[in-house]
Amino acid sequence: MSGNIPFTMEDVIRNSYEVIIGLEVHVQLNTQSKIFCADPVAFGKEPNTLVGIVSLGLPGTLPRLNREVVSKGLQMALACHCDISRTQHFDRKNYFYPDLPKGYQLTQDRSPLARGGYLAVPVRESILRIPLQKIHLEEDAGKSMHDGDEKHSRVDFNRAGIPLLEIVTKPSINTPADAAAAVSEIRRLVRFLGVSDGNMEQGSLRCDANVSIRSKGSSVLGRKVEIKNLNSTRNLTHALDYDIERQIGLAEAGLPVTSETRGFDAVDGKTFPQRVKEALNDYRYFPDPDLPQLEVSDAWLEEIRATLPVLPEEWFNRMIDRYQLSPYDALVVSETLQEAEYFESLCALGVRPKAAANWMMGPLKSLLNDRGWEMSAFPVAPGTFASAIGLVESNQVSFSAVAQKLLPVLLSSPGREPVEVARELGLILEEDDAALDKVISGVLREFPLKVEAYREGKKGIVAMFMGEVMKRTAGKANPRKANELLTKKLSE
Repeated sequence: MSGNIPFTMEDVIRNSYEVIIGLEVHVQLNTQSKIFCADPVAFGKEPNTLVGIVSLGLPGTLPRLNREVVSKGLQMALACHCDISRTQHFDRKNYFYPDLPKGYQLTQDRSPLARGGYLAVPVRESILRIPLQKIHLEEDAGKSMHDGDEKHSRVDFNRAGIPLLEIVTKPSINTPADAAAAVSEIRRLVRFLGVSDGNMEQGSLRCDANVSIRSKGSSVLGRKVEIKNLNSTRNLTHALDYDIERQIGLAEAGLPVTSETRGFDAVDGKTFPQRVKEALNDYRYFPDPDLPQLEVSDAWLEEIRATLPVLPEEWFNRMIDRYQLSPYDALVVSETLQEAEYFESLCALGVRPKAAANWMMGPLKSLLNDRGWEMSAFPVAPGTFASAIGLVESNQVSFSAVAQKLLPVLLSSPGREPVEVARELGLILEEDDAALDKVISGVLREFPLKVEAYREGKKGIVAMFMGEVMKRTAGKANPRKANELLTKKLSE
């Protein structure tokens, strides 16, 4: 806590207060065109080059609903176990901002795409089910830019009309960590489904967090504060941490919490007031007269249901039940659909599940991170990768040699056989016991005092001996065999 209050925030929350968090997560759907017109959707284009008469809100223009937007929204709703609204309408949400050219936003108020359902979020080595309030469709606004001169701002309407899917949780989350995990799970889910890239840095996924506090045991929600436009799980966590502490400080001082909208400054780690929170009637919702009623048929729903992949929750349980992985390993190797399928392919080729997980979480992940690749860009087929792992499992090549030397070659020549590359690079381990025995004997003769120290109980010195052996064999000695022979000789 800041100031002179003699307790920590954790103590206060545990003993006196309960934190209630609800999330509103906006996901840009990856359709080729916008939600109500044919203007193209793309990231990073020159400002105001992806606009037309509808997305600019010119008088007399009429919207037309993009069917693919609804299909992608229904995929997400089915994946979240929601109740689908069979009859839907779009409403006008009226408010004025320079980046909202019509003066209203087309959204779903009275009849959202879906209600209820839940997110299955892996936390603390188990699944936390976070209930959802609703999922609805709407259009994005443009983007105001204030980084020019002091007197003028600019507006880019490229984003205006991009389809948004808003996932609204019930106010049921109790810690910033769980809130961050929920957003991460939404990002993972939309990527599994292929409905969005979920890129928070580019704004494809943005989050507003509603947070309040109340006395322990109370059933009445406190005054809600909304923190807007959080573009990373790190910022979400820090913003919630700060504002929870701020609200508790006010309560302890006997001051009221103002229900307001706040921003977050990632530089100083603080939230700041933007405006007093609007009430629903401030938006003057009313049905849009230009868009007809949307009907979702049984046939359409079943068509979409048939396209759903195995979902993250099922993958997580499969990794634990079928492959006996730890919850942590299960979550990491099923981070994306491509990773989960690659892992299962390795296992089908005979790689031990734990070994497959270790290789994917270690060397493979490092290669992807170094190159800035997604798993979908990894060029090495599961069969080739399994053969490379097999060289280590059979003690023909060391782990480090495969990870640091062989795999980089396979990235540029993914069709080559790993054993051929290993021979070409001189990575095959030496199995000649007599030659290895001779090297080890030479090392022990050269360091008699170290040998004596080992025999007096300083067992850690064996690492120095192993280093010398590997250096004198140019790394070709089989580490397991070298360690066995070395330990045997030191014990004679």
